[in-house]
Amino acid sequence: MRTGLHISRWAAFAVLVLLTGSASADQIERAASTGPSHAIAMHGEPLYPEGFKHFRYVNPAAPKGGAIVYGATGSFDSLNPFIVRGTSALGLREHVFESLLARGYDEPFTLYGLLAESIDVAGDRSWAAFTLNPQARFSDGEPVTVDDVVYSLETLRDKGRPNYKTYYAKVERMERIGERTIKFIFFPDGDREIPLIIGLMPIIPKHVYEKRDFNAAGFEAPIGSGPYIVDQVKPGNSITYRRNPDYWGVDLAVNAGQNNIDLVTYEYFRDSNASFEAFKSGIYHARPEDDPGRWTQSYDFPALRAGKVRKEAFDSGMPSGMYALVFNTRRPVFADRRVRQALTQLFNFEWVNKNLYYGSYVRTESFFDGSELGSHDRPAEERERELLAPFPDAVTPEIMNRGWQAPQGDAGGQDRKNRARAIAQLRDAGYEILNGVMTHVETGHPLSFEILVATPGEERLALTYSRMVKRIGVIADVRNVDPSQYQERRSNYDFDTIFNSWFSSLSPGNEQSFYWGSAAADMPGTRNYMGAKEPAIDAMIDAMLAAETREEFVAAVRAMDRVLLSGAYMIPLFHQPEQWLALWQQVKVPEETSLYGYRSGTWWIEEN
Repeated sequence: MRTGLHISRWAAFAVLVLLTGSASADQIERAASTGPSHAIAMHGEPLYPEGFKHFRYVNPAAPKGGAIVYGATGSFDSLNPFIVRGTSALGLREHVFESLLARGYDEPFTLYGLLAESIDVAGDRSWAAFTLNPQARFSDGEPVTVDDVVYSLETLRDKGRPNYKTYYAKVERMERIGERTIKFIFFPDGDREIPLIIGLMPIIPKHVYEKRDFNAAGFEAPIGSGPYIVDQVKPGNSITYRRNPDYWGVDLAVNAGQNNIDLVTYEYFRDSNASFEAFKSGIYHARPEDDPGRWTQSYDFPALRAGKVRKEAFDSGMPSGMYALVFNTRRPVFADRRVRQALTQLFNFEWVNKNLYYGSYVRTESFFDGSELGSHDRPAEERERELLAPFPDAVTPEIMNRGWQAPQGDAGGQDRKNRARAIAQLRDAGYEILNGVMTHVETGHPLSFEILVATPGEERLALTYSRMVKRIGVIADVRNVDPSQYQERRSNYDFDTIFNSWFSSLSPGNEQSFYWGSAAADMPGTRNYMGAKEPAIDAMIDAMLAAETREEFVAAVRAMDRVLLSGAYMIPLFHQPEQWLALWQQVKVPEETSLYGYRSGTWWIEEN
């Protein structure tokens, strides 16, 4: 019946073309459906063919059973991961709620059938139709229906986090096709990623959540279709998920070799030090490590010496992401780019890396460092220059010609050349050193700001940087606040500077608007912490989303990278050259690693 409907619509379109002569051959091709498929790739073709058995990076023979505990810092006060209010417990999105499609982690951005058994997409991606798997069920036994999909989009768009509102507002309308198929028609803005974004939309049961206050935080048990259900909650302290023995999707190829562990617990600790001590004693069993000092110096404890704990390092094909000290340009002190550039000159990475981090880090010089998407050490190619041509002042000549080059510091701590450059830049911005204080000549205001931190590691780095800038009379006060206050101030942009990390994938897309887009700058709860409102950034994001080939896409991402770096919105800091992970011996991992590095959902337990 669905095929007949498709043919009739296509026939009607063809008749219209014959009568009016108003459509070109290219338009006809783009209007046509690609046909139902088991998968969709952002660019190119899916790696895994229809009928594949499992992903490469899993062990399909992994045993089921056992228990694992993960560590977390801070606290939580909500079991609702879809709203800004409150701090939701870890694991809800991964374990309880599913999407129409599931991501394959051997590719930049490809999705395979999960709740939806197939996807049908227009050639120009102006619409996408998903056909639900007839076996799909929520954990309460109720089937997943088209009504649930419609309800999920409308609810998340109207009441959810700002990123949901941004993404799902691109849906112009929805059409039901038969009992199990729903078609999304998108606004014509050229966003070729939106079918994949809809494919990753969490699906929530209408019959449950229409009876609840969706905007409420609290501890009402969530209901989803995922492989786990919430088993036990100790508010603020721990949450335990139990593998659902009646999980509907256990035999799907995208789930083979995954969701192997019966009980998954997230245990919360006051801070990183308390968390590490708990790991050493076996209170939890897997610890990703991001402290090079601890990684190189502190993993000599009895359990490790006895062979009960092991250290592993994983390579990945992922961009570095960006860890940075962020300037809030909403503050007048950071309104002038020259001030931000000068403060960037004053960060001595070489000294910091040697004295604080045992030389374990690599300086970050691009938002996509270590991948083909980054602009570092690459002159802008012709397509990049074409994209940037309408914005002649958005990229500095240096960054256009070779990408951003981090200032080379002195590991001995002297760093006189960079201080001289910073003083010259600040003088151009109207500052002079008066009575030992960097002062704006016209206003008489000192160059001073606050660095807001929430962890001992951040505080140590902030105090180090504060001493660096003090050498030229800049005042940087460090304020340490508790995690809840920090989150509140960060969400409402109530800070001068903060440390923040942005994850980068091999297929950045709509989330970039949430990170850097102008519309996100004044919207509480986004990740545009710097307050960027740059038309060139918006245009490069649009070009990314409209790109039909990988080559066009890479050019747009590199161009955006150059604009962000030219804006000096933050001080790029450093990144790990590989993923560090410590595991108790009972936790086993597959031999193969995904393109994205290790995947905890593929692990299993073997008790000795």
